[in-house]
Amino acid sequence: MMVEDFGPAWKPGRFELGTDGPRTILAGVDGSRTSMRASAFAAGLARRQASRLVVVYVASPSVWAAMSPAPAGEAIQQVVNSIAAEVRSSIQERSEELGVPIRFLVRAGDPFDGIKRSATEVQADMVVVGASESAGHRLIGSLASRLVRSGLWPVTVVP
Repeated sequence: MMVEDFGPAWKPGRFELGTDGPRTILAGVDGSRTSMRASAFAAGLARRQASRLVVVYVASPSVWAAMSPAPAGEAIQQVVNSIAAEVRSSIQERSEELGVPIRFLVRAGDPFDGIKRSATEVQADMVVVGASESAGHRLIGSLASRLVRSGLWPVTVVP
């Protein structure tokens, strides 16, 4: 797992579930248009609520990548690194103008488990994700619907 902090230092107070407004907002990103809109929404909300923003990118290499020859595995890792670098760059560009503490996490594994684990670790008060653009998710359920069904935090799904 990789962790980077941007913006002003965050001074956590006493944790209290259910306070007036979210103190820590977690945004899950994967490089898609909807996830980048979700992170922008979460950043604006964090600025207005004087909250901390945690942006998490969960790299989920497929089973096929694990079974593929080394060159294909390296190409997949380059894509993962490229998406993480793009998100990091976007955070660095906007961190000063937002004026909120931002933590960027990169994890590997299943996106649902990675977001759930990250939200629990940072004691998130809400989770923001982008709506799925995949037609297959209508049949098996999307990450957003799985997060909502977990019932652990308020979840905002940004189209």
